[in-house]
Amino acid sequence: MTDKPTNGYFAVIGTYTWGGSEGIYVCEMDPKSGNLSNVSSVDGVKNPTFVAIHPTNSYLYAISEDIEPDDPRAGRVVAYAINRATGQLTKINETSSVGSGPCHISVDQTGKFALVANFQSGSVAVIPINDDGSVGEATDFVQHVGSSVNPERQTGPHAHSINLDPGNCHAVVADLGLDQVIIYRFDPVRGTLSANDPFVYKSAPGAGPRHFDFHPNGRYAYLINEIGNTLTGFNYVSETGVLKPIGTKSTLPDDFTGTSHTADIHVSPSGKYLYGSNRGHDSITIFEINQADGSLELVDVESTRGKVPRNFAIDPSGSFLYAANQDTSDIFTFRINPINGRLKPTGDVVHVPNPVCIKFVPKM
Repeated sequence: MTDKPTNGYFAVIGTYTWGGSEGIYVCEMDPKSGNLSNVSSVDGVKNPTFVAIHPTNSYLYAISEDIEPDDPRAGRVVAYAINRATGQLTKINETSSVGSGPCHISVDQTGKFALVANFQSGSVAVIPINDDGSVGEATDFVQHVGSSVNPERQTGPHAHSINLDPGNCHAVVADLGLDQVIIYRFDPVRGTLSANDPFVYKSAPGAGPRHFDFHPNGRYAYLINEIGNTLTGFNYVSETGVLKPIGTKSTLPDDFTGTSHTADIHVSPSGKYLYGSNRGHDSITIFEINQADGSLELVDVESTRGKVPRNFAIDPSGSFLYAANQDTSDIFTFRINPINGRLKPTGDVVHVPNPVCIKFVPKM
């Protein structure tokens, strides 16, 4: 596990800007208790749901999940400077995400590019980051084409996340509408994406790939499928960017008969456990990762104490998990048992309107 910094962290929280939300919230995290306390917020951007932190921890990038029928480029990427002493965010500038309804953003390891997944329009884009933290016009753009079997959710492409592999060489895109995980070669000098060969993993029809995470060892990777309520493990071949399936597990208890859809997925910093969130069952499912082959064994399913855990986060030390319940506007803190990965509520809860994404920034 990563050592805890003496000064702790700020937790930066993206939200949907309805029901009183101001936009992006910043909380201070106590490194001993894990408790969160509100520090500041910044408004002026519609639906800054997902955020990403620059490798220097000096800048933050948020998508504006905007959808305008007459503007296929309505989505925005907004850059902020982070004051790591106070937690204050200051807007630098913004640019087009070259698509509609962006829902995920990540920053490459060089800090020169942000990569964006546009859900509504089913596309991905690469956005350059300047030395002063500002963003420029896209250096590359790829429009996905096709559909899958679900007549309500999969009539067209819906890129739901874009993640770079540990080598910063391949970008992995989970497309819910296509039932595909598309892997691109990423050029970190020019900021371009090119087809990888072979470059597509086809999930089970109707599964709906959503979010993706790599194991710290770089050899394993995991996909959460929104519509199918499943997790799929892979062996990852870093040299070629190829995913080789290990197996698929349900995220729901066998006796659950209601409606639920998965959302987020994270491997613990220790690499021992995998966590996935269920919206409807309103829980976090915990798996132990077999270190020898990457396979999964169910450990437990823990209630998030609220409704619709859109996302969750594990702090950098691996000590605490924060469940962001969108519909009840609260974030519950859980302590992670390092022996078995189970979650125990600490009793701490912070109220943030419509929380979606949580990222950590070390305090100065």
